[in-house]
Amino acid sequence: MAEKIIMMAEQRADTHRAPAIPPTLETPTGLLSDRLARPLHDLRISVTDRCNFRCVYCMPKAVFNSDYQYLPHNDLLSFEEIARIAQLFVAHGVEKIRLTGGEPLLRKNIERLIAMLAGMKTVSGKPLDLTLTTNASLLARKAQSLKDAGLQRVTISLDALDNHTFQRMNDVDFSVDDVLKGIDIAHQVGLGPIKINMVVKGGMNDQEILPMARYFRGTPYILRFIEYMDVGASNGWKMNEVIPSAEVVRRISAELPLTPIAANYTGETATRYRYADGSGEIGLISSVSHAFCSDCTRARLSTEGKLYTCLFATSGHDLRALVREGRSDAEISTALAHLWHAREDRYSELRTSQTEALRRSANKVEMSYIGG
Repeated sequence: MAEKIIMMAEQRADTHRAPAIPPTLETPTGLLSDRLARPLHDLRISVTDRCNFRCVYCMPKAVFNSDYQYLPHNDLLSFEEIARIAQLFVAHGVEKIRLTGGEPLLRKNIERLIAMLAGMKTVSGKPLDLTLTTNASLLARKAQSLKDAGLQRVTISLDALDNHTFQRMNDVDFSVDDVLKGIDIAHQVGLGPIKINMVVKGGMNDQEILPMARYFRGTPYILRFIEYMDVGASNGWKMNEVIPSAEVVRRISAELPLTPIAANYTGETATRYRYADGSGEIGLISSVSHAFCSDCTRARLSTEGKLYTCLFATSGHDLRALVREGRSDAEISTALAHLWHAREDRYSELRTSQTEALRRSANKVEMSYIGG
């Protein structure tokens, strides 16, 4: 495990290679596209690399223990730096911003950042779609202040209803009841529609697929099942622990018939199904069994300001260096455009035929560092 910690530290330490700025500055048009003609639509911002859970698929204790070195506070982007970079992304066409972590609610005064982002408008003059992903450990006490700051909705991680199974997954003895309380309070204050994310790991929590479907069917909440993914190097990912989304649909449909429905927009990560009796919908995020690289519109900004153009990337582009060396908005904006124009990531599509070779050779960035 020590080798994996060193690899992650080396990834984060390489922060002084600022992206090149092309000699001709580019005026944003809101219509940026990459080499595969994919537009820039979504920006995911990790605001902290810390989390109070030790989920087995994300931050296992064997790696993220008392010896693990988190980023010092001065290395993190300030809220002002985040907002400045986010505004440049919005000018290039971003319409949706998701705050992630680690656990984003651990970032002190996160409401101040939310208020700064909530005031931004898209190229078409509409408010940003501003959301946040959380494990809900602090949500009950912070839901109202998050809503007051301008947050629109939340996505909540919940990997089981059975308390023993859930605590095996989060590995810190946090209870299901506390998550459900956070969900209810978030709904009461108007943070919605709320999505519930369940990462399905074969042999650990796949027996919870039907109980979760039964519980959230007929509620205002949208349950989404996520295939266990090979993000990073620390979670010991094995292909035989992946429960394909098709199997999830089969298990649910055997009791609660499902009908496929259209995506809300191009590039949506989840494939949608509606219960045949009209009692709600579920989503399937199938990065392993059914890659959706071809219409991926997401960029990711790490806690200390690296831009990653793929969840499975092996390196990032240091935007913080550009900000802190005094580059102008026009220069940073042009650098962003240049990086996106050059983007050709499609790891999940390649994985389907070269899984083992790619997994072993790639020093992929960790989920806790870049966000989901």
